[in-house]
Amino acid sequence: MLLSKIEQYWTGRAEGYSEVNRHELATGQDRVWFREIRKHLPEGKDLKILDVGTGPGFFAILLAKEGYEVTAVDYTEAMLRQAKENAGALAERICFRQMDAQHLDFPDGTFDVVISRNLTWNLEEPKQAYGEWMRVLKEGGRLLNFDANWYHHLFDSRMRRRYEEDRERVENLHLEDHYTCTDIDAMEEIARQVPMSRTMRPAWDLKVLKGYTGGQVQADEQVWERVWDPTERANYASTPLFLIRAEKCRTEEGRMAVSA
Repeated sequence: MLLSKIEQYWTGRAEGYSEVNRHELATGQDRVWFREIRKHLPEGKDLKILDVGTGPGFFAILLAKEGYEVTAVDYTEAMLRQAKENAGALAERICFRQMDAQHLDFPDGTFDVVISRNLTWNLEEPKQAYGEWMRVLKEGGRLLNFDANWYHHLFDSRMRRRYEEDRERVENLHLEDHYTCTDIDAMEEIARQVPMSRTMRPAWDLKVLKGYTGGQVQADEQVWERVWDPTERANYASTPLFLIRAEKCRTEEGRMAVSA
């Protein structure tokens, strides 16, 4: 079962990935990210926010610091343990749940915001996941999904050349290579089996989400310029981060689209 392989991989990556998140929290990258996220949040502090695929808890922690009511879910138990540890005293203010992002155990219309980072590409059923994320949003609620065309180079020769240029650049700059410091063989095996590795995005995301929102969806393909540090830019120049922002319609038509 692919989902079990994905969980096993991220269980092995939990501690190393947690170090990346701790570095972000320690170097002020959480402030950089919050400035970007804040631009897209609905007005008011009394927001219920769902962080899907929280991993070691980066988004959950920075949002809880700002006083929002945060629920953080991840399928991998080891990631949730790291997230609770990283949250420290804030862990009491975050509701952590082990859950499949493609099949959420929340009632319809629970959250004002659903947010995610670097998750959708790694799912077996990304369209199902989007449907679930929109389902649990309140009318007028917002989805913020940060992702990239991770591992598209496995299926595209032009992207492969650019990926190899990234690896050379990182080596020449004497930086840590964020790809080769992981179990790259195991990750590539998974990437070859999930559908998003073969799909050029964000065009796919826009098409799918328009069916759920009635058209209230946009892509920002320059967000990486505002949130990535120099090391990330060097590592991932061939796969720039994008933001998908979708708003759930308040109309009857919007409700019917989301439930379809």
